[in-house]
Amino acid sequence: MANLLDFSLADFFYNDNPDVLSPPEDFEAWITEPRVQSSFRFFEQQFLSAPTTSSEVFSGVDGERRKVINLTSYNYLGLSTHPEVIRAAKEALDVYGMSASGAPLLSGTFDLHVEFTRRLAEFKQQEDCLLYSSGLGGNIGAMQGILRKGDYLILDEKSHKSLVDGGTLSGAKMLFFDHNDLDSLEMMLEKSKGKRALVAVEGVYSMDGDLVKLPGVVELCEHYKAGIYIDEAHSTLIFGEHGRGVGEHFGLEAKIGVSFGTLSKAFGGVGGFICSNARIIRYLKGYSSPWNFSCAPSPPIIGGLMKALDVATRDSSLRDKLWENVRYLTDALRGMGLNLGQTESQVIPIIIGSSGDLLIRLAAEIQRRGLFLQPVDFPAVPAHSRRFRISASSQLTREQMDRALTIIEDVIVPALRSEGTLSR
Repeated sequence: MANLLDFSLADFFYNDNPDVLSPPEDFEAWITEPRVQSSFRFFEQQFLSAPTTSSEVFSGVDGERRKVINLTSYNYLGLSTHPEVIRAAKEALDVYGMSASGAPLLSGTFDLHVEFTRRLAEFKQQEDCLLYSSGLGGNIGAMQGILRKGDYLILDEKSHKSLVDGGTLSGAKMLFFDHNDLDSLEMMLEKSKGKRALVAVEGVYSMDGDLVKLPGVVELCEHYKAGIYIDEAHSTLIFGEHGRGVGEHFGLEAKIGVSFGTLSKAFGGVGGFICSNARIIRYLKGYSSPWNFSCAPSPPIIGGLMKALDVATRDSSLRDKLWENVRYLTDALRGMGLNLGQTESQVIPIIIGSSGDLLIRLAAEIQRRGLFLQPVDFPAVPAHSRRFRISASSQLTREQMDRALTIIEDVIVPALRSEGTLSR
């Protein structure tokens, strides 16, 4: 094999090992190379406390327990540890126990699930709702349940892997359009003309932080009579006057056929949901495998999530604080000359460039200094735009942000300046 550092996980997907239970031999040679191993030490690091903005981790960099400022977890509104949410989860645990102990169709549906789906549908201004035990399962289940062979699924090229996997399971023909490029989308719609077609986009794109160009997408889909599916994983409870997402932000909720959301990000729990018209939700209960063949979500989690919805929507204070922190961070980072791409949200990339070695060196140094900000490498992002990705939180204090910004300015800025990749 050539220089092992020139390879990535993208190169070992196809397995030609005669033993079906063994990985490719060249994969074994690659992943055991010490410099490759040094990159993987950032993954699966153990948190020793709740995923708040001030956390403790067992560091994969040097094996030390370390207090860190956490800019990576998705706990955007701090609801994972909100006292009212914790209390509600404990109360549900006392009444229902830890598990639903059954799939929804047979024995896993509790009154909590029914009430929460009703509240979510009302919140999203849709007729009905379906709960999933995971966010990934929700996207896969919706695609696999709605689409059939002969249909077309048209996806933004930066769509989440779960949408792609769901499309693959459905047997639909998948077409990809250039990211947020309406001309490219129209070309794909032309190719699917006369067929059943569903266009899937994300409210906030999870690696770049930019928003879907929803007005243009809606206009094209109406013209070509295609359905619209929006993944609001990173925008639910955050965008819009009432926190309903990017659909509300653009005033186009009524144009969206299916709205998907995760319960593991701003909600602070785990799971996923889709909201749509009552007829398609009823249909999916028969054909969406991740719903009808998975154990229903844990009752204590649902109890906590119902309270999280109450807390997040009783007023705008958590969203207001989050946006205040987002502005503070982005203004400071751009002032350092860092490339934040086209972010418009609480997802803030710091684009490093094409050097994987540099990305890993910087990741190790900032963690030693007390900043937990995970590297995002190829193939998760394009090889020329490796990055760090900040997940801003309403719970960040000015002191924490200033400390994090100081570490970034001391470590990342000089390195990029010496590489000649700083924007100024």
